[in-house]
Amino acid sequence: MAVVELAELPGALPARAPVVGLDLGEKTIGVAVSDTSRMVASPLALIRRTKFTADAAELFALMETRGAAGLVIGLPVNMDGTEGPRCQSARAFARNILRLKDLPIAFWDERLSSEAVNRMLIDEADTTRARRAQVVDKAAAAWILQGALDRLG
Repeated sequence: MAVVELAELPGALPARAPVVGLDLGEKTIGVAVSDTSRMVASPLALIRRTKFTADAAELFALMETRGAAGLVIGLPVNMDGTEGPRCQSARAFARNILRLKDLPIAFWDERLSSEAVNRMLIDEADTTRARRAQVVDKAAAAWILQGALDRLG
């Protein structure tokens, strides 16, 4: 497959196959997964980044256990809509994934996802700073994936 527009993602996937969402950080990758109807995103895991091949193997193992067939990767677009080095890094990650596995990948504008999740965890869940650090990346991945799913719905 290849990188596809978000609207094309459902047509590129097998019926009832979940989708995985990623929040790519410098040190970690937050991972979320949808249900089989692709209506609800849930935080799944946190991958501590080491080497790309090891990170990819861990991601593929998570996808296999859930039967996931595609990816939605958060694209950290600047507030003015331009793409900077972090967007280039996300696009390079997608290209490298495609070299290892043939699957559809779409991007979703993730502006302010981590900030929104942090606010929610502070205001609504009243979590400590240490606990937020443990869950923010996978919760941000769920936020990204849920935004994409809502757009598709």
